[in-house]
Amino acid sequence: MFAKITNFSEFYVELEANNEGVECLRLLNEILADFDEMLSEDRFNTIEKIKTIGECYMAASGLTAATADHVQFRHVAQLADYAMAIREQLITVNEHSYNSFTLRIGLSMGPVVAGVIGAKKPQYDIWGNSVNISSRMESTGVPDKIQVTEEVFKVLEPLGYTFQARGSVQVKGKGLMTTYFLTGKSD
Repeated sequence: MFAKITNFSEFYVELEANNEGVECLRLLNEILADFDEMLSEDRFNTIEKIKTIGECYMAASGLTAATADHVQFRHVAQLADYAMAIREQLITVNEHSYNSFTLRIGLSMGPVVAGVIGAKKPQYDIWGNSVNISSRMESTGVPDKIQVTEEVFKVLEPLGYTFQARGSVQVKGKGLMTTYFLTGKSD
């Protein structure tokens, strides 16, 4: 999953009044810390934060044999629930900070390779086609929407998740892909 605060760069300014941008970054840190804290909830126990890249948050689920569920796809459902939950959390932040930040979220699924790279400041990361497609789902998405691949749609729809068909989207390196917007979950 990739989730980007699409309009943060419009908010960020370096002025004396906001301590040369420090106050803007303080708010970004609070938002991302809220997202991190949500991962400690049991309902998101298959999800791991991978990293943040500026105002973009990257997380994945089912990375280990203990957290992957290739029968009922519980880890995919948890990631979808998490995507909806962080979108709601940002609405709460907006209400309290008088801002209008929006999230553009992309979800994909598939195998990944995980590891730690670097001798100086080593970092954990994941790689693979599904990571690239998740990134493309975010970058070709729409603010306030969660764009998913057809594969994610086919897994989640029978579990009661609701979608809006977006149609074909040109995806760099992949060509035309059929995508959907995750709109919710029926009870």
